Amino acid sequence: QVQLAESGGGLVQAGGSLRLSCAASGSIFSIDKMGWYRQAPGDQRELVAMVTSGDSTNYADSVKGRFTISRDNAENTAYLQMNGLKPDDTAVYYCYAVVTTTPGRKFQYWGQGTLVTVSS
Repeated sequence: QVQLAESGGGLVQAGGSLRLSCAASGSIFSIDKMGWYRQAPGDQRELVAMVTSGDSTNYADSVKGRFTISRDNAENTAYLQMNGLKPDDTAVYYCYAVVTTTPGRKFQYWGQGTLVTVSS
């Protein structure tokens, strides 16, 4: 079993910054990809940022240039630095990871979510 523990959400004013973290623990052989989705009330869950084991990254167009995702492989942890936050960034952010628990066995995991609220 793998758990994703995420933190770093909170209330911030427009233009401010937050740093989210997501730490994977449990039976982990390797992590193929790790990142965040977000969901605002009434909206679909959307990809925010993702980083692969090869350090390639994907970002939603709406956050490019403002958000940066990184990972610490030794700690099985990913970080999302969010700068220049806007009210439209307000959402619950869910950590997501594809984890190989034993060779040949891959599973998807979700964190519990952390609320980011950006006030104007």
